[in-house]
Amino acid sequence: MSTQAADPFAMYGYENRPPRMGFFTDTSVCIGCKACEVACKEWNHVPEDGLNLTGMSYDNTVGLGADTWRHVAFIEQRKPAPPGPDGQLRWLMASDVCKHCTHAACLDVCPTGALFRTEFGTVVVQEDICNGCGYCVPACPYGVIDQRQDDGRVWKCTLCYDRLGDGMEPACAKACPTDSIQFGPLDELRERAARRVDALHEAGVADARLYGEDPHDGVGGDGAFFLLLDEPEVYGLPPDPVVTTRDIASMWRHVAAAAATLTAAAAASFAATLIGRRR
Repeated sequence: MSTQAADPFAMYGYENRPPRMGFFTDTSVCIGCKACEVACKEWNHVPEDGLNLTGMSYDNTVGLGADTWRHVAFIEQRKPAPPGPDGQLRWLMASDVCKHCTHAACLDVCPTGALFRTEFGTVVVQEDICNGCGYCVPACPYGVIDQRQDDGRVWKCTLCYDRLGDGMEPACAKACPTDSIQFGPLDELRERAARRVDALHEAGVADARLYGEDPHDGVGGDGAFFLLLDEPEVYGLPPDPVVTTRDIASMWRHVAAAAATLTAAAAASFAATLIGRRR
């Protein structure tokens, strides 16, 4: 497990902190309007990330990146979609974002402190401290963090940290016309999401499931979780994400044991050589 405690605030010394805040994205009501993408770019001054269609339906950015902090995926499927005949085409749309993991490997590997845990439980990059080492890029189990080619620094969703400090909701949630993106205290969002899944199951949507809401999963639960209508892989999400730094402590123990063994062997060899020479 990560070097962070189960409570993401425990090692950061926050007192009288607000509740942990997050996103619940209900993909069942996403209409693919991309208002979240536009609002994110406008508020955070995120550069343009490509205006050409990729051939993946109406997707023009493919995935999250340094210049794409919100990404709306369009998944076209040929499968039964009631009401209608078998084989009817259905569209799955989902707005992806940084997961703000409870056990965030990017925090573990950052050598400068550019990545930090806020009082709201979110994970933010300080661009003026980032040195562009890129250690956090492969550490992220979701492939969210990315470096800009022009300066090498990493950029990602901040969950609009500046807006939270003023009591405002993130720009993407504010702009979402269907409330697909919902913002609030994480515990309340999890309860709301569970009720939503139950309602969809009662309505006959058997494939509805939550992703990233479980505090006991491989990353300790996500601060931004989702309601999906198919397997995570369909949306380009890992089925069982695990914090990539979970084995660091045991790795160092094995390294220390190996080093001690080599040192002892070298000392024994040196001692044997001295004894042999004296004879």
